[in-house]
Amino acid sequence: MQAMILAAGLGTRLKPLTDETPKALIEISGRTLLEIAIRNLIEYGFNKIVINVHHHADKVKNFLESNTLAADIFISDESDLLLDTGGGIKNALQYFDNLPVLIHNVDIISNLDLNEFYNYHLSDDSLASLVVSKRISSRYLLFNDENILCGWEDVKKNEKIIVRENKNYEQLAFNGIHIINPELIKKFPEEKVFSVIKAYLLLAQREDILAYICNDIKWMDVGKLDSLKRAEEMITKIR
Repeated sequence: MQAMILAAGLGTRLKPLTDETPKALIEISGRTLLEIAIRNLIEYGFNKIVINVHHHADKVKNFLESNTLAADIFISDESDLLLDTGGGIKNALQYFDNLPVLIHNVDIISNLDLNEFYNYHLSDDSLASLVVSKRISSRYLLFNDENILCGWEDVKKNEKIIVRENKNYEQLAFNGIHIINPELIKKFPEEKVFSVIKAYLLLAQREDILAYICNDIKWMDVGKLDSLKRAEEMITKIR
């Protein structure tokens, strides 16, 4: 099985730690976020892993070269231009075969069963499946009763995008883990730099993009300084 770790971000919310260290190499309980993500994917049978890099790209490359990992690792280099999440995935298309790709943000830690998620994606014959949950967030994806993506909402800015009309929408927060078929990646916008959420909203007008609702998993976005201590506590619980 194949996967991609999105590790090219600037890590702005983790400054000053990320001034000299890429977010992917921030350590939690003695292991980098990147190593935690890679080993988790390997544990679930993902033996081909693409990693995109930009901020302090050479440091990430050196880390990968100096550590022996039981997977085929490929680097999608964005050193010249940060492509955002959607552009980064599209740029890495050359490394994927025709099977579904699991996409995992490097700063996400969870105990999600990736095999169950992968099998769900296959069983529903979906082009894309997004791990979401019912939790408090400033931004939500909007789904109908059939768990099909219909829109997006930023409650703080009072902004909403609807791409499929429906009587009622369920607000679910995106958890930074998703599976996408390469054939859908080929339909991403032609521009170079764009978010994957933008791509999903554009495609959701004519394609069924499904929610994989996980309300009971342990999950954390290790994207802010105040989350590092809590991340250490959670890592201990889910090991």
